[in-house]
Amino acid sequence: MKIIIAGDGKVGSTLTRQLVAEGHDITLIDAKAEVLELSEERYDIMAVQGNCASMATLSRAGVEDAELLIVMTGADEVNLLCCTIAHGMNPNLHTIARIRNPEYKDQIYQMRHLFGLSMVVNPERQAAIEMERLIKYPGFLKRDTFAKGRVEIVELKIGEDSKLCNVGLFDLANVVKCKILVCAVLRDSKAVIPDGNFVLKAGDRIFVTASTRELTVFLKNIGIITHRAKRALLCGGGRLSYYLAQLLHQDGIMVEIIEQNYDRCLSLANQLPDVTVVCGDASNEFLLEREGLEECDALVTLTGVDEMNLFISLIGSKAAVPQIITKLGRLSNNRILDSLPVGSTISPKELCCNDIVRYVRAIRNQTGAAQAVNVIADGQAEAIEFIVDGSTRHCGEPLKQLKLKKNIRVAGINRHNSFEIPNGDSFYEKGDGVIIVTGRDEVIYQLNDIFA
Repeated sequence: MKIIIAGDGKVGSTLTRQLVAEGHDITLIDAKAEVLELSEERYDIMAVQGNCASMATLSRAGVEDAELLIVMTGADEVNLLCCTIAHGMNPNLHTIARIRNPEYKDQIYQMRHLFGLSMVVNPERQAAIEMERLIKYPGFLKRDTFAKGRVEIVELKIGEDSKLCNVGLFDLANVVKCKILVCAVLRDSKAVIPDGNFVLKAGDRIFVTASTRELTVFLKNIGIITHRAKRALLCGGGRLSYYLAQLLHQDGIMVEIIEQNYDRCLSLANQLPDVTVVCGDASNEFLLEREGLEECDALVTLTGVDEMNLFISLIGSKAAVPQIITKLGRLSNNRILDSLPVGSTISPKELCCNDIVRYVRAIRNQTGAAQAVNVIADGQAEAIEFIVDGSTRHCGEPLKQLKLKKNIRVAGINRHNSFEIPNGDSFYEKGDGVIIVTGRDEVIYQLNDIFA
């Protein structure tokens, strides 16, 4: 597929890497020549320097023949204008734009056809929704939902004193006494799709599939006691903080934001009258203690600097805050992160890229396309949901008779709003939702791609 990506920032470069790996023909537009040179050295792409909202630049990039335009510049207005102009030059073009300003949210949706928009992404809002779910339902490092929220894949880390430590997966049901499936394990920063002989060890990060109800039982039975958060402290006052504070306030959680920029504090105080806004340096341990760090239920570090977020999260860990969430712009050294007590790590760009990759796969496969694509295990595995249709092979056949490709696990079957953790005798039929977990050695575009 011929795809144009406008804007070679964090999200743009991540998308370029992922889509080149999937075999797409990528053209990259950016105003800065030095940025494009780096991308050309790393990837097999065509680069065009210029203003992406200019007809001349879009024409040089080949917009008339492209199938998809993804616009990720730092200015919402430029992104909108680029999509509108490109759609006028090629009415069959699919367009995706990043729109981050909260003021545009409603009108963009209502006027998306006028702007020629196929899809709008907002990384900060997506990250805020993910963080809200972690705070609202604590106990896990990360949660991804499938089957319209009825099924989840969650991540947790096994400690030395965990009931799961040194337990083989064949014996897991006797320990947890509920229906779950360990579909992936990260050990020493390497992802494994385990079989029944796999033995869990301290330090493993495991990814568990189950219904939402079973997960509650699972937490209780392994001794993780959670309580509803009453007070959250947000460090950093950017767009993500605004979205998250709004969501948490709606949940009845007391929210306090610490932000260093005085003008931004005034703006937040006006936009969020029910939220406490403090002007100060969130990395100042004395300030955090004064604002009741030890009494808060959740600490979320949301400054624009990864190192600052990690440092504040370490202060929170020292103060024994029950739940810590750390925002990271880049997840480059997972081995180091694994050794730091910084709680859940959320990357807005990764969440945004997941949605765009799902859309790309959907327009590539008009039938049988994935309903959801979630990257797990530090980007080394994917959890994908498909709907079984008339073209799906092996309907009604027991899973134990099917020959699957290496590193693929059928993690769940959703039938008539009832979720099943599959065994060898399980089968799927037309209309079912099937969740598979796979290593990223090969892209799975449709359910038939899992068979050997």
